[in-house]
Amino acid sequence: MNTRNDAFGVVRKLNLSDGEVRYYSLEAIESKGLGAVSSLPKTVKVLLEAVLRNVDGYSVREDDVAALAGWNAQTPAVSEIPFKPARVVLQDFTGVPSVVDLAALREACRKFGKDPANINPLIPCDLVIDHSVQVDYYGCSDALEKNLGKEFERNFERYAFLKWGQHAFDDFRVVPPGTGIVHQVNLEHFATVVRRSEGMAFPDSLVGTDSHTTMINGLGVLGWGVGGIEAEAVMLGQPIYMLLPKVVGFRLTGELGERVNATDLVLTVTEILRNEGVVGCFVEFFGSGLNSLSLPDRATVANMAPEYGATAGFFPVDGETLDYLAMTNRQEHVEVVERYSKEQGLWHDYGRETRFSKVLELDLGNVRSSLAGPKRPQDRIDFRAMQSQWKRDVYTVYGKQAANGGSNMSSEGGIAQQESVDPGRYGIEAAMDGKIFSLQHGDVVIAAITSCTNTSNPAALIAAALLARAARAKGLTVKPWVKTSFAPGSRVVIDYLQAEGFMEDLEALGFANVGFGCTTCIGNSGPLPEAVAEAVRKGDLVVAGVLSGNRNFEGRINPLVRANYLASPLLVVAYALAGTVNFDFDSTPIGTDYEGCDVYLRDLWPDDSGVEKLVDTIIRPEYFKERYAEVHLGTEQWRSIRTTEQELYEWDPASGYIKEPPFFQRIGSQPARLQPITGARCLALFGDSITTDHISPAGAIQPDQPAGKYLLKNGVDVKDFNSFGSRRGNHEVMMRGTFDNIRVRNRLAPETEGGFTTCFASSDAEPQIMTIFDASLKYREEGVPLVVIAGKDYGMGSSRDWAAKGTWMLGVRVVIAERFERIHRSNLVGMGVLPLQFLPGQSPAALGISGKEVFDIVLDETLEPGSAVSVTARELRSGRKTGFSVLCRIDSTVEIDYYRNGGILHTVLRKIVGK
Repeated sequence: MNTRNDAFGVVRKLNLSDGEVRYYSLEAIESKGLGAVSSLPKTVKVLLEAVLRNVDGYSVREDDVAALAGWNAQTPAVSEIPFKPARVVLQDFTGVPSVVDLAALREACRKFGKDPANINPLIPCDLVIDHSVQVDYYGCSDALEKNLGKEFERNFERYAFLKWGQHAFDDFRVVPPGTGIVHQVNLEHFATVVRRSEGMAFPDSLVGTDSHTTMINGLGVLGWGVGGIEAEAVMLGQPIYMLLPKVVGFRLTGELGERVNATDLVLTVTEILRNEGVVGCFVEFFGSGLNSLSLPDRATVANMAPEYGATAGFFPVDGETLDYLAMTNRQEHVEVVERYSKEQGLWHDYGRETRFSKVLELDLGNVRSSLAGPKRPQDRIDFRAMQSQWKRDVYTVYGKQAANGGSNMSSEGGIAQQESVDPGRYGIEAAMDGKIFSLQHGDVVIAAITSCTNTSNPAALIAAALLARAARAKGLTVKPWVKTSFAPGSRVVIDYLQAEGFMEDLEALGFANVGFGCTTCIGNSGPLPEAVAEAVRKGDLVVAGVLSGNRNFEGRINPLVRANYLASPLLVVAYALAGTVNFDFDSTPIGTDYEGCDVYLRDLWPDDSGVEKLVDTIIRPEYFKERYAEVHLGTEQWRSIRTTEQELYEWDPASGYIKEPPFFQRIGSQPARLQPITGARCLALFGDSITTDHISPAGAIQPDQPAGKYLLKNGVDVKDFNSFGSRRGNHEVMMRGTFDNIRVRNRLAPETEGGFTTCFASSDAEPQIMTIFDASLKYREEGVPLVVIAGKDYGMGSSRDWAAKGTWMLGVRVVIAERFERIHRSNLVGMGVLPLQFLPGQSPAALGISGKEVFDIVLDETLEPGSAVSVTARELRSGRKTGFSVLCRIDSTVEIDYYRNGGILHTVLRKIVGK
C-alpha cells in the first residue's frame, strides 16, 4: 500500500510498539472543511475512510469523499457511493455458483482471445464449507462421523471443484467441511477489526454471500450480505455501489434481567425494528447498555440484521472488543485496534455527539424471555404467552383446532406390550423404538440447537447445558417423537463443553453433536423418522420445530413441519422435554423425577450468575489457538481429494453438480440497445412477504418436482438427489426449482400450493394449470417475455443469487412489486432483470390486475435511476386497458450500466475484454 492516492494530503503516522503504520486521517479531512466528520456515525466513517483510501479518479472520485464527509443525517443526498471492502467471505451453497461463474468467465475470456488469468480475485476471499451437512443421524455419540461421511459421499464432486478453485485462483482460501460455520469462524478467527497491509492501517470490512455476514458487526467490523453476483464483482476489483444510507441510532440502557439472554434481546430488537421500518438503513447501537453486553451477545444481535431489515446492525469498538480479541488468540491485533480506533473516532465514546437519522431506545431491563414464529422471525411471542398464542395461531393461521384431552390409544394389533407414552393424549398413533405414542397439532418434532446466531454465544450454550444437566439428574427424558440435534458453529464449542462434562449431559437428552455446520437453520434438518412423518401426513398435523436459528420461513426447516419457532438453546431443550408448544411451563410439570415428584421448568432453570462464572472460567485462548491453527487442514476425507491445478476447469457434461452456466455463451463485445418489452405475460402473481426461500430452491428435492423429474431422467436415484443447495452449481436443476417452494402460493393458480401457474400460451386452446417451469418453456418457445408481480417485501430473506438467476433463466425480464428487499433487488439488477415498484397507493388489487393480462412496458435509452416507467396491462378478451406508472428501482447510474450490459458480470467481462 502506498500513498499515491492521498488526493487530500491526509495520510498520517501512528507509532506502535512493533513499528510505524500510516493511515488516512478522518480528523484531517474535517480540517479540510469537507464536513463535520467527527460527529458522523461510525458506520459512515468506515465508508468514508474506504472511499478516501481508494480514490483513483475513475471508480472512486474525490466527489465521493465530499459526499460522505458531508453526509446529511435526515436526508442523505441521493448519491451513489463506491465501497471497496477489504475482503469477501463465502459459504459453499453460494460459493460454489460464484466459483462456477468465475470459471465460466475464464472460458469466456479465452473465447475473446484474452488471458483467462485476468479473471482472478483481487482481494482476499475465504470460503467456508458449512451449508452441506445434513442431520441424517442424531441422538447418538457417532452422529458427527456418520453425518460427515454422508456429506462427503453426497458432495464429493462439489468439494473437488472447490479444491480446484483453491489452487486455480489467487487469494482464495477454503475452510473444509466439518470445521465450522462461516460467520462464527469469521468472528472467532478471520476478522482483525483493523487490517495492516504494506505499512498502511485501515478498518477491516467485508461483504459476504450470506445475509448473516452482518454477525461480524458485533465485533466492530462493518460487513453485510450481498448476492453472489455482487460478491464476484467485488472479487474482480469492482466497488459495491450503494446509495448514501440513513443511519438509525439505537440507544441501549440498563441490563438484561434474570432468565433473559441474548436470543430474547435479538427477537425483541427484531420486532421493534421491523415495526419501525429500517430496510436499507444502517442501525448503530450505542449507549450505557453496551457495558452489560458481552461480545457474543452483540454478535447475536448483529447476526439477525436481515431479520429486522437493516443492511447492518453495528456495535462500535470498545474494551469488550479488545478482550474478545485476546480471548480468541488474536492478541497481536489488540494494540493497533485500540490506538487506530481512538485516533479515527471509531471507539465507543459516550461523550462524543453523533448525528443519526433517527434515535430509538430500549431499556434492556424490559426484555422478556421470548420465542418468534410460527413462520416469521419478527413475530415475537412472550414465552409466558406461548401456549395461548399457539392456540390462536393453530386456528387463525392453519385453520385447525388445538387438541386438548381425550385418548385414542390402541392396544390392538400386537402393540399392547410396548411402552405407552403420555396415555392421556390423543391424536394420530405412531410406534417407534418400542414405544407407542400419539401425535397431535403443536407437537415438537424438531428441537435443534443450531446456527451461528446462538452457537457462537458461550453463555447461551452453557445455560442450555446446565438445564440438560439438571434434567438428566432428575431422570427426565426427551419425548420420543422429538428429533434432537446440536450443531456447533466451531470446534472450539465442543472443546469447552467437553472440558466441563457438558457434552455427556446434552447427549443424554439426545443433543449429540451432529456436525459443524448450519444444518436445521438452513433447512438441512434431514428427514423425520418415518413413523412420525407418516403420522403427520395421515393426520394433516401442524407439528412444530423449535430451533436456535435465525429463519423460520414456510417450507424452510422441513417440508412436514409447518410451525417453526426461534428460541434460545435453553428453550430448545425445554420444549424437547415438553414435547409440544401447547404447553404452559408455569402451571404444568415438565416431568417427574426418580421419586415420582413433579418437576417444573423453574426447578431446572440455571442461575445467571452460575452461567456467567462458567463463561469466565472455561473459555480459554488455547482452544482457539489449537483449532484455528488447523482451520484449512480438514479431515482425511478432504485431504484425500485429488484435483488438477490448471487455470481452466474441465467441465464434465455428465456432472449432476457442476455445469458451465449459459450466462456468457452468447455475449457480444457491446451491449444491445434498450428496447420496449411488449406482449409480456405474467408468470406468477404473489402477495406480500415472498421470500428468497419461496423464490430460490432450497432444502430437499422431491421426485415429483420438475427438478426431481430431471434428475430421475438423468439416471439419479431418489436417495442420491441431495439438496437444492448442494446442486447450485447445476443450472438445469436450479432453474427447475425456481418458484417451486412447496408452500408458495401463486394467485394465478388459486387452488394450488407449490410451484404452479396458469399458462396462457397461444398454442393451447384454453389456459392450463401447470408447473411454473413447464409454463416458462411454453412461453419461451413462443418468444413471450415474462413478468412477475408481487406485493410488499418481495425477496426478503437469504441473499440467494439463484433467486435472481433462476428468475432470469425462466425468461422473466421484469419484476413489479410494491416493495423490494435490498439484496434481492440488487441481485435482480445484477442479472439484468428490471425491478419496478408500484407507486404509493398502488397495488395489483387496487389497479384491478389479475395477472391474466398482456403487459407492455415502455423502455428506451433514456432510462434513469428512479425514473417513471409506463406500463399497460391489456385484457385480450374484453379489450380493456389499464395504464399505470411505476418507479424504476435501478438505484444508481452504475446499476443502469449493469442493466444495459445484461448484468454485473457481463459488465466486468466487457471491461476486461476491452482493455
